[in-house]
Amino acid sequence: MGSNRTIVWFRRDLRIEDNPALAAAAKEGSVLPVYIWCPKEEGQFYPGRVSRWWLKQSLAHLDQSLKSLGSRLVLIKTHSTVTALVECVKAIQATKVVFNHLYDPVSLVRDHNIKEKLVEQGISVQSYNGDLLYEPWEVYSESGRAFTTFNAFWKKCLHMQMDIVSVVPPWQLIPAEGKVEECPLEELGLENESEKPSNALLGRAWSPGWRNADKALTEFVEQHLLDYSKKRLKVGGDSTSLLSPYLHFGELSVRKVFQVTRMKQILWTNEGNSDGEESVNLFLRAIGLREYSRYLCFNFPFTHEKALLGHLKFFPWNPDADIFKNWRQGRTGFPLVDAGMRELWATGWIHNRIRVIVSSFAVKMLLLPWKWGMKYFWDTLLDADLESDILGWQYISGGLPDGHELERLDNPE
Repeated sequence: MGSNRTIVWFRRDLRIEDNPALAAAAKEGSVLPVYIWCPKEEGQFYPGRVSRWWLKQSLAHLDQSLKSLGSRLVLIKTHSTVTALVECVKAIQATKVVFNHLYDPVSLVRDHNIKEKLVEQGISVQSYNGDLLYEPWEVYSESGRAFTTFNAFWKKCLHMQMDIVSVVPPWQLIPAEGKVEECPLEELGLENESEKPSNALLGRAWSPGWRNADKALTEFVEQHLLDYSKKRLKVGGDSTSLLSPYLHFGELSVRKVFQVTRMKQILWTNEGNSDGEESVNLFLRAIGLREYSRYLCFNFPFTHEKALLGHLKFFPWNPDADIFKNWRQGRTGFPLVDAGMRELWATGWIHNRIRVIVSSFAVKMLLLPWKWGMKYFWDTLLDADLESDILGWQYISGGLPDGHELERLDNPE
């Protein structure tokens, strides 16, 4: 155990297990785990109601876990993340700030600026990969260029050497001494009184928190993974893993997901179970798409504002607010589209197949700008994930080299 005092800056890595930043800090001395809520810096991508509900529950869950290890989670509400971090450094005389990487366009800019300003003040900063199988700068074509098609990207990933050993969680945390001005969870502003009745219904269907994420993964792998290839396109029942909210908030390590499913694949291969093999391949492909979404955002950080391909620059979209409202409210006259949009509003969740159908309908039938749909998904989905939203909507609108052609429509009938 070292003598350093380290600030562990939690973001979308709300777990104890396989958390590289937390593990590194615990080895070097005392720690101050902090979560900084800065609504001003979220800008146009301020989280929606259901996403904020999940975050609130997850923070409470993480705090209890940290307390069991001898520490606790310090919550801070501020107008400037870098100012809050500097004040934390001064309060405990910290020698280092550590955090795990994020890859969305907003975080890429913010993290670069924060790291730069902290280093200018003589503060040591270390960041880690806690979200991906491979860092975006590790995967390039033979010519050294970034991939722009998923199949080529994922093929390259699967042929690269992979370190899938999870980081061992700390068995004890030494709390750093010092007084930091903090904010109670209820005063962060993640949930107002008018939202609580609707949010109470979410708690009946979902259980946020990293320990619950582990249970959800085990249940999926043991009970549903085998039939994933047959059921994944069925919009009812246990046809998907339901792991996406846990992955978004970092309650579940993608390395662990990959390792557990690969072990199942090896077992089923030895048993000659072709259905199981196919299911794992398809599920890992879904994990690969998540990886690719971060890869695209890192290499092409403008993709939340414009298509990767330039041919849609002058496309005559129909920015009609009334049509957009009818689509949002499920009043298009197409039953499957309307049912999906009403389910989204009521529950914060729709099956991936329905997401494809409603987004395809919005872009190709109604000619609504794809950025409008992307933003609405961000505002309403329980597993709202900017990188995945960007990939999905660019794919549907034909903004990617391997995306749908704009003329292709998934039949809402």
